[in-house]
Amino acid sequence: MSHEFRPGEVISYPYLWAWQQQRGETEGRKPRPVCIVIAIRSARDGNTHLVLLAITTQPPQAGRIALEIPDIERRRAGLGDLKQSWIVVDEYNYDIVEHSWYIEPYQAVLGRFSKSFVMKIAALFAKVRSQSGQVKRFD
Repeated sequence: MSHEFRPGEVISYPYLWAWQQQRGETEGRKPRPVCIVIAIRSARDGNTHLVLLAITTQPPQAGRIALEIPDIERRRAGLGDLKQSWIVVDEYNYDIVEHSWYIEPYQAVLGRFSKSFVMKIAALFAKVRSQSGQVKRFD
């Protein structure tokens, strides 16, 4: 049995930014922390579908939608060594654990955000999801 991924968990993942995909790139340039915002095991095929939001130390550019991570939440997520960071919610990577080239079944979790902060992330993501850029990371 593999790890059961849950919303709010932070893992290391080679996130592929939408602008990189638009330039023809197919691989993330480096592993970075990402937040699992949605984790659904399909009853139809048993696969685990993940929606992953990038965590960055760069302040969001004008026109981008990101949520600053408070100090306590950074520590909970295993990111205490970062001075400031944001969760980008206006784009996401979509991956399927059982078909992923990037997620290991027993992948280590760096940490986990509190339930209240996860609800805040999910609410903002739900608000902007229809205009968010999706990058599929499986064949």
